[in-house]
Amino acid sequence: MTAFSATHLTELCTTLKLPTVAAQAAQRFTASGHGDALESLCEVLELEIGDRRERRVERLRRAARFPAGKTFDTLEFERLPPPVVQRLKELSSGDFLERAINVLAFGLPGTGKSHSLTALGSRLVERGHSVLFAPAYQLVQELLAAKRDLELPRALRRLDHFDALLLDDLGYLKQRPEEAEVLFTLIAERYERRSLLVTSNLVFSQWDQIFHSPMATAAAIDRIVHHSVILEFDVPSYRTDVARGEHRAHDDPGSTAPSDSGTHVSLGATRPEPRRGNRSRSENRKANRPK
Repeated sequence: MTAFSATHLTELCTTLKLPTVAAQAAQRFTASGHGDALESLCEVLELEIGDRRERRVERLRRAARFPAGKTFDTLEFERLPPPVVQRLKELSSGDFLERAINVLAFGLPGTGKSHSLTALGSRLVERGHSVLFAPAYQLVQELLAAKRDLELPRALRRLDHFDALLLDDLGYLKQRPEEAEVLFTLIAERYERRSLLVTSNLVFSQWDQIFHSPMATAAAIDRIVHHSVILEFDVPSYRTDVARGEHRAHDDPGSTAPSDSGTHVSLGATRPEPRRGNRSRSENRKANRPK
């Protein structure tokens, strides 16, 4: 038995929370003439640690409820501002969770906010941290239902088990006063204790649409910004760019340049089809002309 083997065995047993094995194994193996077997024992314990880590990550991933496919492997970094890319790589270490720092992502719809923070959350899970993804409106409704059932403190304690809570699309839907109240309670409960990852289309000057009263808005912003990293996604919408490319390909399969014909229909604005049975004015005049 080498000193390294004995020390390494103790470290492995400590990781696996096996204090008795750590204290007795090396001594007993050596006393029985099996000191050479300690290296094999260490190898087995290393396999156990690896298997436990994989099982833990799988449990954390199921509990996180991430949307499928949104990882760093599928994120198009070249579309993002370089400062955002740099920050995401730094945050992926997970060190910010120890200081309960919040990560706030702002930008217009389709700019990659949700994908980026979901990918960050997925990387944190791979490092053994617990994360929960939740659309903001859905979580607010769950907390509101818990409050009505006098279960809000218990619901907040369950959320407290997660190192990071990812609130997606905060402010996308206008909050009623009672919804804003439970949202503020959530922010206040996690302040300086657990991290929030937030995506929002609304800049801080528009957060009065979420919390209604100036005092509540200021208090919420103060708590969420105090320890935070802010990511600004000042880039074109990915979905809009893809849709425009598809329209151009449909209108002119042989051309990749933007069309100047003026026939492109804006996203979200579709031309209504004429209702069947409607007649033109000239047809109406003919129909109403005395015979």
